[in-house]
Amino acid sequence: MAEPPTTPLLYEHPLSSYAQKVKIALREKGVAFRAELPEDFGTGQTGTPFAAANPRAEVPVLIDGEARVFESTVIMEYVEERWPDPPLLPREPAARAFARMTEDVCDTQYEAVNWGFGEVLWFRRAAGGLADRLRAQAAEQTRALQDWLAERLGGADWFGGDRFGWADAAAAPMVNRSVHYGLGPPAGGPLARWHARIKERPSIAETFAEFEGAAARMAASAELYKTGGRRREYRDHRLEWMVKSGGIEVVLAGLRDNNIRFPWPEASR
Repeated sequence: MAEPPTTPLLYEHPLSSYAQKVKIALREKGVAFRAELPEDFGTGQTGTPFAAANPRAEVPVLIDGEARVFESTVIMEYVEERWPDPPLLPREPAARAFARMTEDVCDTQYEAVNWGFGEVLWFRRAAGGLADRLRAQAAEQTRALQDWLAERLGGADWFGGDRFGWADAAAAPMVNRSVHYGLGPPAGGPLARWHARIKERPSIAETFAEFEGAAARMAASAELYKTGGRRREYRDHRLEWMVKSGGIEVVLAGLRDNNIRFPWPEASR
């Protein structure tokens, strides 16, 4: 007799926009899964199941039987192929490229702006005039990104046209975090109407509720990152955002205090 299939495990953090994207996809497809915040998340520990599954020590990671899949876009592709119904990617090559480009901008430029704003709001990396400048930069760049998304959405209900899809799952956590920060799209505009529409979907309502619950507890855990108990990852577009927006001294302070990290493999100190 064949053994029953195991329930996939998702290593995640409810605040991670990348993890939210994957959870939305799984829920849209009706895939039952277990969500777990790794105890060693952000600590740099090795020799743990989480570190073994992803040497980068980043969430999300999907464990499905023998498969160990990290990097949110690769996980999305795995989910689409493993559980093809209902499909999130459209069939036409041009429409697929449209969805993937939308996801890529959200995962790179948009996530970095949201992350940088959170460094000031939650983790108090800057104060006074520097904090004001970084918040102003984040607000200005958020408007530019939302204008770009609104133009891509046009008059359609969804980024995929007449049905919810891949690009909607990717954009939803980014725009919702901006709303949480008070940087939401203009009221009555296409992106604001889209945001109101997606919140009605059960997959997104559940994911957003988890985000809000974790955000309410963020101030209490922020001290761990100031003391070095955990270290925030300054990688690629995040590091670029902080430098180009005027926060180079934030990076230098993090290096001095050893409460930031760079991607694996890290340089010896």
